[in-house]
Amino acid sequence: MQRWRGRDGVPPGWGRCVVTIGVFDGVHRGHQQLIGHAVERARELGGLPTTLITFDPHPSEVLRPGSHPAQLTTLARRADLVGELGIDAFWVLPFTTDFARVEADEFVHELLVDRLHASAVVVGNNFTYGYRAAGDVPELQRLGQRFGFEAIGLDLVADGDRGRTVTYSSTYIRSCIAAGDVEAAADALGRPHRIEGVVVKGDQRGRDLGYPTANVSPTAHAAVPADGVYAGWFIRDGEKLPTAVSVGTNPTFSGQQRTVEAFVLDHTEDFYGRRVGVEFVGRVRGQERFDSIEELITSMDGDVATTRKILGL
Repeated sequence: MQRWRGRDGVPPGWGRCVVTIGVFDGVHRGHQQLIGHAVERARELGGLPTTLITFDPHPSEVLRPGSHPAQLTTLARRADLVGELGIDAFWVLPFTTDFARVEADEFVHELLVDRLHASAVVVGNNFTYGYRAAGDVPELQRLGQRFGFEAIGLDLVADGDRGRTVTYSSTYIRSCIAAGDVEAAADALGRPHRIEGVVVKGDQRGRDLGYPTANVSPTAHAAVPADGVYAGWFIRDGEKLPTAVSVGTNPTFSGQQRTVEAFVLDHTEDFYGRRVGVEFVGRVRGQERFDSIEELITSMDGDVATTRKILGL
């Protein structure tokens, strides 16, 4: 998959293609349906390539500074996920105050017509674009008739694992994660929620307790689940290792800083300085304060046993 950045990122000679546009944070089941429709439409049009347009940073951070939503996927992770779904080109447009002032018809003419030569554009039915979000799907369809491309609006709906049809949104998934319901988040995402970051030195109490942990410093704006203990996977160089994950402030030790600490089961490697991922499969319990170190260790023994059970080990 090609990866482009900036309004001049499209290589010379790029021919006609099918385009889909959005932030795509999470690449959830609704996004997957949208992308799948774009890929299928490209096949129907004679095997055209598919181009996905996304934005960085999140538009809300530019339009309303300080309002950046919790991030479900890093930009690099997003690119990997959409590439697996069949996207041929991943185009990141820096979202700036100047870009936010681009009128809707200029957005279409410059990006979709002049640069991409779009044959079809597939978006969610709630998609808006251009200055003050003046452009919507009906306007895109009108401009498509004018400039010679097909505009398709779809609802972000898919069948969930729990036997029901759901309208998916990144906002809904963020709320699940914030509540610690990582199972519902995984249902909507189609895979466990993952945060990424670098392993940094912590208080190193885990070694003394018999549970050495990797203290993961998440990327900026990462959607970290509610405080508690979770069963999950520790991702290192593409390898998935079973892990019990503690999120919180370590109240037993009167901690103040919120941390993400992963105890990798049956592993003694030192992960300091490594960039890793942590996937959340199931919630073991909420955060608790224990009156003694012995009570804490007994609870941790139980957390690991429950983690093994959740992960089917």
